[in-house]
Amino acid sequence: MVYESKEIAPQRYREEIGRYYEDFTVGDVYEHRPGRTITEADNSWFTLLTMNTHPLHFDAEYAAKSEFGKPLVNSALTLAIVAGMSVSDTSQKAIANLGWNDIKLTAPVFNGDTIYAESEVLEKRESSSRPTQGIVTIKTIGKKADGTVFMSYVRTMLIPKRGHGIDI
Repeated sequence: MVYESKEIAPQRYREEIGRYYEDFTVGDVYEHRPGRTITEADNSWFTLLTMNTHPLHFDAEYAAKSEFGKPLVNSALTLAIVAGMSVSDTSQKAIANLGWNDIKLTAPVFNGDTIYAESEVLEKRESSSRPTQGIVTIKTIGKKADGTVFMSYVRTMLIPKRGHGIDI
């Protein structure tokens, strides 16, 4: 995470989090912390809130008869958590997400699992139509505490150059 503090008045400072376009370097990997232990309540609430009616996420008796033997965490929830974990390091200053590609779900996640995330900068280029902004592409992976990779995706974002972000 890039933390900066700027003086906004005598002896008064404002914290800034995130990266400008210039702060990204192709090949850098950001380990996002803290991790998150997913609870049964998280999974049930998210599943019901999003109107996902598959009983594998909230019916323990149904899930017990599945190949997993217990409820699975809703993959949309794990995607949301992993993406959220990456914000302070990758998109805190973003103007827009331009695309999500190659979302892969490679291992199951269960209630009680603790998950972590990390992102690698794949490419960056200056915007041809917006001279004060650049385009950054990252690959993010989600890992369980035991190191099992359960998810990956590629995301492209429009990022302001230093001096051109929103200042509040």
